Amino acid sequence: MFYPIGFGHNWLLYIGVPLILGIWAQIRVTSAFNKWGKVRASSNITGAECAREILQAAQIHDVDVVQTDGFLGDHYDPTNKKLHLSSNVYDTPSVAALGIAAHETGHAIQHAKAYAPLKARMAIVPVTMVASQMLPFIIIGGLWFRITGLITLGIYCYLILAIFQLITLPVEFDASRRAKIILQQMHIVQPGEEVAGVNKVLNAAALTYVAAFIAALGNLLWLMSIRDRR
Repeated sequence: MFYPIGFGHNWLLYIGVPLILGIWAQIRVTSAFNKWGKVRASSNITGAECAREILQAAQIHDVDVVQTDGFLGDHYDPTNKKLHLSSNVYDTPSVAALGIAAHETGHAIQHAKAYAPLKARMAIVPVTMVASQMLPFIIIGGLWFRITGLITLGIYCYLILAIFQLITLPVEFDASRRAKIILQQMHIVQPGEEVAGVNKVLNAAALTYVAAFIAALGNLLWLMSIRDRR
């Protein structure tokens, strides 16, 4: 009879705790966006207009700002040079929308300036995608059917993911730093409540990236603990 292995106290430490942290981070970012998404910015410009103004000021003319579906699905695509903004950011003149739009535009500025951590993240994306696609089969084969070689392969996959998430941290933190400075320099948000709102939205979003790194690291350590006990 086959049964999964490794679901003991190590699982609670390496998987359970990061899972709780990840849920807490998602609750915080959703709560911050919902609150500040209802506060209209005095500049009265939408997220899309904000992104285009920042790109223009940075003399970046080859990045398209497009609307995309999905709640908080905002991202910058460096391969196609497209800045994707979700509907509630693209069309909304809220403090939250301006913060997120400026953050994503910060990635476009990083790309234009050849920011080293962004280049490193772009370089590791292909191997990260392969590792992510392999993991479900590795977990089933390695833990359920106790195939030791697959557990070792899973360790390498999670090592790749942990490295990717680690590289992601400075990329995201720097984009938020740029956004906070640019929004004030261009007077898109005003000192006081609006600046505080942008900071809370972006700081909450930063926690999700920290949680993602801790989760990848936890999975890596969990699989290593399983292999070492065999």
